[in-house]
Amino acid sequence: MTIAFLGLGSMGAAMAANLLKAGFPLTVYNRTAEKTEPLRQQGATVAASPAEAVRSADIVFTMVTDDKALEELTTGPDGILTTLPQGAIHASCSTVAPDTNRRLAEAHRAHGSFLVASPVFGKPDVAAAGKLWVGSSGPAEARQRLKPAQDAIGQGTHDFGDDPGAASVAKLCGNFLLGTVIEGLAEALTLAEKCGLDRVGFYEMLTSTLFNNPIYKSYGKLIAEQHYQPVGAPPAIIRKDMNLVVQEAYKQDMPMPFANIVRDRLTATVALGEPDVDWASFAKRVSEDAGM
Repeated sequence: MTIAFLGLGSMGAAMAANLLKAGFPLTVYNRTAEKTEPLRQQGATVAASPAEAVRSADIVFTMVTDDKALEELTTGPDGILTTLPQGAIHASCSTVAPDTNRRLAEAHRAHGSFLVASPVFGKPDVAAAGKLWVGSSGPAEARQRLKPAQDAIGQGTHDFGDDPGAASVAKLCGNFLLGTVIEGLAEALTLAEKCGLDRVGFYEMLTSTLFNNPIYKSYGKLIAEQHYQPVGAPPAIIRKDMNLVVQEAYKQDMPMPFANIVRDRLTATVALGEPDVDWASFAKRVSEDAGM
């Protein structure tokens, strides 16, 4: 299968590199052209536009920042649907609203191609190791054909059925849960510290006993040490995701007070304009509220 990859941020570049390692012929495109150079050196073909990149593709992966960028990339004047071959599959990996993928899936259906929502769970280092967890939803035949390429970027793919918005729902719910973990850890560690416990020592006890799992260990380390590098995702990107969570909850008449707390923490963090920090840095707002 010939693959095109559009969007080469820290996640997209790592995913594209693993597709090359798996032996797939790969064409890449990125709005900032210099980001394509490492992949060109690894054997990828570089395209000057989205339309050029997908002209001969069996599969096109997209990994961009938000719904607007994805829609422009797909249906814009020089977008995917101007040249994508009939029967090709668009693997939409970005974190976007479920209705965005549903709407774009209809545009693909009219074009004679397919969209499969294919969001991923994991930080850039996990992506580089090919250990992402992948969600998948869309037409059954297209999901089956896409699976070998998904296997090249992840350690497992979870099938959410035919609705092209379903995997996006799963991604938003997952990011919401990560946000609540960060908030909960921040509150617990701050209370422990105010009561005289060693912050790092308490974290080490938690993550070697009741909370011995990768999420509590990785985010807990950042929060315990109050050192928010390396950057997995910047606060502004995940605030966008929390906005999508709250919007989807509103549509479904679903109260989600914790989602609003996490979104407000991220809004305060974005407003401070701190450069080069992971989104977990919103945990500092908890300490600030406690006078620390």
